[in-house]
Amino acid sequence: MILDAHIPTLILCLSGLAAVAIISWAMLKAWREWLALQQIAMKANDTEFGGPTAAARIELAALKERVRKLEAIASGVDLLP
Repeated sequence: MILDAHIPTLILCLSGLAAVAIISWAMLKAWREWLALQQIAMKANDTEFGGPTAAARIELAALKERVRKLEAIASGVDLLP
């Protein structure tokens, strides 16, 4: 008859555990769906653009030029404009 006194506590604990399990399952499912959506978006971006755009290539060339000049300055070479 000691068990009769703990039944409400046991029911409350089991209900809480069930709630945590359901919420965890729902969040895991949502996370997996979000990852799948991101993969679809990444694949769409890959097929949409065949390669880097002209602006990206120009910017990359400018950055390479700046790095070359900075390396020359660091090594003590004087670059003429």
